[in-house]
Amino acid sequence: MAPKFGTSGLRGLVTELTPELVADYTRAFLAACPHNGTICLGWDLRPSSPDIADAVADAALGEGVNVVRLGPVPTPALALVSMAGQAGAVMVTGSHIPADRNGLKFYLPTGEISKDDEGRITAALRREARGLTAQEEPRYDALDLYVARYVRAFGADALSGLRIGVYEHSSVARDILIRVMAELGAEVVPLARSDTFIPVDTEAVDAETREMFAGWCAEHGLSALVSTDGDADRPMVTDETGRIVPGDVLGPLTAQMLGAQVICTPVSSNTMVSELGFDRVDLTRIGSPFVIAAMEAALDADPTAKVAGYEANGGFLLGFEAQGPAGRLAPLMTRDSLLPMIAPLARAKAEGLSLSGLASTLPPRFTAADRLQGVEPEVARAFIAGLEGDRAARAAFFGEGLTETATDTTDGLRVTFAEGAVVHLRPSGNAPEFRCYAEASDPETAATLVTLHIEKLRRALT
Repeated sequence: MAPKFGTSGLRGLVTELTPELVADYTRAFLAACPHNGTICLGWDLRPSSPDIADAVADAALGEGVNVVRLGPVPTPALALVSMAGQAGAVMVTGSHIPADRNGLKFYLPTGEISKDDEGRITAALRREARGLTAQEEPRYDALDLYVARYVRAFGADALSGLRIGVYEHSSVARDILIRVMAELGAEVVPLARSDTFIPVDTEAVDAETREMFAGWCAEHGLSALVSTDGDADRPMVTDETGRIVPGDVLGPLTAQMLGAQVICTPVSSNTMVSELGFDRVDLTRIGSPFVIAAMEAALDADPTAKVAGYEANGGFLLGFEAQGPAGRLAPLMTRDSLLPMIAPLARAKAEGLSLSGLASTLPPRFTAADRLQGVEPEVARAFIAGLEGDRAARAAFFGEGLTETATDTTDGLRVTFAEGAVVHLRPSGNAPEFRCYAEASDPETAATLVTLHIEKLRRALT
C-alpha cells in the first residue's frame, strides 16, 4: 500500500518512503501551507527516522525555507516550539506502528494541519524543485520549553510523595518523562529501556505486557506507571495495581481538573463523559484532525468557550488558557501525552486518593480495544459495508445473545445493544489493521467482547 494520509499524518512502508517521495511531500506542504519561511524538524527513535529527516531538510532548504533541527523530540514538544516561533513543522514518525513503517506529520504555525490542508498538500504533489538555498538555524532545546509548561502550571510539589515508574522502551519521550516527573516532585523508577524500536500501541496492550506492568507496580511499590507511544502524543498510564487507565478516562479527569466546559472527542470514546455535567459533548470521527475541527468550530461560535478535546488513545488537546494548581496553562491544540498523565496524578494526590480511587469516582462504564493485524483497510471497509445495510448480517455476525438497539456509522460501524454493551468495528486509517472497541458496565465484559469479536473477524477475514 503506497504511503498516504491516514487519521493523523502520512504513513507507509519505509521502503516506499524514498528520499524522492519524502521530498515531494515536503515541497507540497511548503507550497500549500503557511510556514513563515521556517520549519522546525523533529523525529522519533525508529532506525529510519534520521535519514527521512535529512530528506525533509534537504527538500526544505532547496525551497528556500530555513530549517531548525530539534532532533529526537516528542511530537507535542515540536508543535509547542513551532507555534511559539510561528513556524511550520515536520515530525518524522510512524507513531505506534512497527519499525518497518514510518511517516510524516505536518504542522502550521497555528498547530496541526486539517483534513482540508491534507487535500491541498495532495493536490500540490509532483512540483518541480525550486533550486533555492536557505540555512539551518541554530538548534535550541525544545525540551526545556515543554517541561517548563507543566512545572509552571502544576508546581514543584504536585507529585511529591508519589513513586512513579517510567516504562522507557523506545519512546522518544523516555528521558523527558523521567525529568518532568522528578521536577514535579515524584520519586522516579526507570524501567525497561530498549536499544531497539518497540511499537507500543496505547489502545492495544497485550495480556503479557499487562502482567509485566502489574509485576513492576508490585515489585517497586509504584503509585503509577507511565509511558507513551513512539512519538509521545499518546499516554499510557497504569494505576497503583498496574491496571491500565484508558485514555477516555484520563481525558475526562483532566478536563474536569482544568475546568473545561465543552468536550470534543471521537465517537469511540467512553460514553460516560456525557454524564459528567459538561455543558456540551461533541462527538467526531476518529483522529485528531476531526477533534481539532470540532474544537475550532466551538471556538468560532464562542471565542471564550473553555474547550478541550481528547481521544480514546489518550492524546489530550487544550483549546483555552486554563488555570493549573500553580499557574496558567496556555492552549496547545495538538495531541499531548504529558498533560493527561500529570493532571489525574496531581488531582488524585491533592484529593488524598490513589489513581484507581480517583477513576472510581466516574460513572461505571468501561472500554476495551484491540486490533487484528494484517487486514488491509479496503478489505475491512468492504466487510463493514456488508454489515451496515443488512440487519440480518449484523445479527449473524454479532450473535443472538446481543439485541441490537442502535447503529452509528460516524466512523466505521458502532452498534449498541439492549444489554448496554457497545461494539465498534473500524478499519485503521494508516496501517493494515482492523480495530475493535467495546464498552460495557464492567471491565471484564468489555474485554470479553473485544476478544470475542477480534476472533470473529479473524475467522471471517484471514
